Amino acid sequence: MIVYEYPFNERIRTLLRLEDLYEKFKFFVHQEHPMQHHVALATIFDMLEVAGRADLKSDLLQELERQRQSLLGYRMNPNVQAETLDAILAELDGVSSALVAAQGKTGQNVRDNEWLMSIRGRTIIPGGACEFDLPSYYAWQKRPAEQRFNDIATWFAPLAPLFDALGLVLRLLRDSGGPVKMIAVAGSYQQMLQGKVYQMLRLTLDESLGAIPEISANKYMLWVRFTSQGGDLKPKPLEDDVPFELTLCNF
Repeated sequence: MIVYEYPFNERIRTLLRLEDLYEKFKFFVHQEHPMQHHVALATIFDMLEVAGRADLKSDLLQELERQRQSLLGYRMNPNVQAETLDAILAELDGVSSALVAAQGKTGQNVRDNEWLMSIRGRTIIPGGACEFDLPSYYAWQKRPAEQRFNDIATWFAPLAPLFDALGLVLRLLRDSGGPVKMIAVAGSYQQMLQGKVYQMLRLTLDESLGAIPEISANKYMLWVRFTSQGGDLKPKPLEDDVPFELTLCNF
């Protein structure tokens, strides 16, 4: 099964972009080749670029507190497992405290490092991080893999509370909706949302169908058009009925 996600607003779009970058970072930083560590470092620069467009820290703290207050309202509900609720509340408190303790602007430690900023400035240029452009960076890449890993982990460490927070927010958001089985007749599906506000859409379908959803949505209407790929990989309309599961998520 393949899961496609579609954000309904810019805030969730930013969180999903950062989550995607974080997944790439975790993969490449745990490799050993200098080129793979170069990608990990370049991914940190991309994170700063995305995170710098909004006041993410305060937004996430507000959302975590809102979730905490909402969950506290379930304490007296006999249908809620107290241990599970307490565990989530404890996780919310821990993540919030760590984020509050993170001093300064997101990634300020990287911005204050002139050497890293010189690398960032060159990586913007295609092929700009060659050995003759950045000999000191080339020398660093020749260091043992463990030393390079420790350096990158140190540079990333102040960012970790932010990614723990956004990971928790996205997890709670994904868990907020239940999947509903749907069928796109002749490859097309429409649903009126009647002004109800959602944060994110999740669409799950069988990989063997070869169907690719093109999604557009606002607070009034949701439209999904399925396409398929030929030998040239160019999308073409799919006219078969496509079964899928739809989850509309909102806190």
